[in-house]
Amino acid sequence: MATKITYTQQGDYLLPDLKLPKQPKVEIGIWGKRHLRYIKQHHPIIYTNLLTSCKLTAYLADIDEEATEMFDRLVKQLAECEGVTELLKAENQMLWVRKMNNIRNRAVEIVNNDLIYT
Repeated sequence: MATKITYTQQGDYLLPDLKLPKQPKVEIGIWGKRHLRYIKQHHPIIYTNLLTSCKLTAYLADIDEEATEMFDRLVKQLAECEGVTELLKAENQMLWVRKMNNIRNRAVEIVNNDLIYT
């Protein structure tokens, strides 16, 4: 079965009207969006290869899932190590919030350094 190729005139040239196949609709979270922005800016060849091979969406979904799991695991582990418990939350909410914000910020930095910006 032959595919009909159409062309568009651009000045003196006829350029083929190329379109990428539709990629599946997958919801990409914050981690996947950060990584997408990073590879577009710093690794354009990798970005182009993933895009033209129709693997970009699946790749970003995998990165997003892995980063989310890593973030959740790190927050839990750091909270356990530092004794940030529900008891502390009940006794001193402001101290608990400060400690949890600190833990979450450190976990974000670790995920960014290990997965997102590499």
